[in-house]
Amino acid sequence: MARWGMVIDLDCCTACQACVVACQAENNQPPPQAGQAQMGRSIAWMELVTYHEGQYPNVKLRILPRPCMHCDEPPCVKVCPVGATYKSEEGIVGQIFGRCIGCRYCTTACPYTVRYFNWYEPVWPEPMQKGLNPDVSIRPKGVVEKCTLCHHRLIKANDLARYENRPLRPGEYVPACVESCPASAMVFGDLDDPESEVSQLAHSRRAFHLLEDLGTEPKVIYLQEKE
Repeated sequence: MARWGMVIDLDCCTACQACVVACQAENNQPPPQAGQAQMGRSIAWMELVTYHEGQYPNVKLRILPRPCMHCDEPPCVKVCPVGATYKSEEGIVGQIFGRCIGCRYCTTACPYTVRYFNWYEPVWPEPMQKGLNPDVSIRPKGVVEKCTLCHHRLIKANDLARYENRPLRPGEYVPACVESCPASAMVFGDLDDPESEVSQLAHSRRAFHLLEDLGTEPKVIYLQEKE
């Protein structure tokens, strides 16, 4: 059984936001309405977070791609009263949209603020509706949504492997954000496979986790910039 994870090399990331656009297109994330965006009610499963280091005039701007961390000890799962969010056997923290009642306990419990409440009915202006992904459901108003590591791609890859009576091959399941990165700053795979690239990078001396002291054990690992 695989344990899927991701490594993001901050030394390679160019902040082009290709991963952000790919995630939006792949997962049918609706564009925010102008009034809703002003209130902070936009949805982005993958987001580039900016932060500053140092003090003026010696200030550096850092940029951090931030999807869901898919924690091994996810606090969001523990607080959901209806089991709408869960952790699969392969380590993916999923969301059952039809079960979600919109209480937003999970958004409060998540220390990474990567869960989004759908405040409005999703609307795409013409002709954007023609580009919707038929493999991903459109979420209704009033539910929490988040990154699923493009779980629908894993389902399709597993179905093909079963049809061909073989195991899943490395590289057959890749999220849209990783596939779209032109700088190859994102690597995805089985963290439990010692031969996989993602596993070897996760044990690099440059590797670190966000808010590691909280004990959430995230499966998205960052590589700090080289000196």
